Amino acid sequence: MGSVSKVYFTKEMTPEKVIEVYDKLGKKLTGNVAIKVHSGEEGNQNYLKPEFWRPIVEHVGGTIVECNTAYEGERNSTEKHVKLIEAHGWNRYFKVDLMDKTGPDIEIPVRDGKHLSSDIMGKNFLNYDSMLVLSHFKGHPMGGYGGALKQLSIGCASTAGKVNIHSAGKYRKAEEQNVVWDDHSEQNAFLESMAEAASAVTDHFAGNIVYINVMANMSVDCDCCAVAEDPCLKDIGILASTDPVAIDRACIDLVKKSGDVGVEHFMERVTSRNGEHTIEAAAARGIGVEEYELIEV
Repeated sequence: MGSVSKVYFTKEMTPEKVIEVYDKLGKKLTGNVAIKVHSGEEGNQNYLKPEFWRPIVEHVGGTIVECNTAYEGERNSTEKHVKLIEAHGWNRYFKVDLMDKTGPDIEIPVRDGKHLSSDIMGKNFLNYDSMLVLSHFKGHPMGGYGGALKQLSIGCASTAGKVNIHSAGKYRKAEEQNVVWDDHSEQNAFLESMAEAASAVTDHFAGNIVYINVMANMSVDCDCCAVAEDPCLKDIGILASTDPVAIDRACIDLVKKSGDVGVEHFMERVTSRNGEHTIEAAAARGIGVEEYELIEV
């Protein structure tokens, strides 16, 4: 990892521009490619639809991957999640793999973890050689914001893995999930656990990952919220990088510099959860750098 990472950026919000910024990276993902998306909770109006992602998925090739959640809703069991994936149209265009559809879960190591010893994943995670992380950049009720690092950590973890991250390693079983939401007093430990889980995934793929963040429909709430606020910011653009730290830092900076009337509201969500600490913790773990060169295309 160099001292400055390249982040490609376009203000044009089209599926074709997603392909263009991806190609600028000159990074070909090989083997069996996992393409991580957010399938969107039932009732959420802001998630990016499969039609938007279809051209880049077909361009890269690979399998859409998702995981079950650890909170009430229509994605916290395989049966419900499969139905919602069908209702949202993901399998209309793509092969879709719910990686923790059936057990047992597997664990991948977290090197030198302060909170986590391992990252708990669905067993199908091991079927992939590389990963394309497609992130809808927006706010998040617990993490402050959601981008590439959230997709790598909470996004890639199984239900038990999500419990493990949210509880900073205190709870490791899916059946303990209900207690997690009442035991979330140490926010920084949670954010650092996200960084640790993200590093486990990047270590596993050994650099064979590309990240695309789309700054559209930016609500203070995540796509995991069935009842989410409407977007408070105007669309900003599409970013691509091989560095998850740099791309998330660039998104935060673009929000701050946008001059939009909704910046204060959006950043209140980020700062009230100390959300930028996830970026700092991930950089400290060496999976990326906060310094970047923003290259407009």
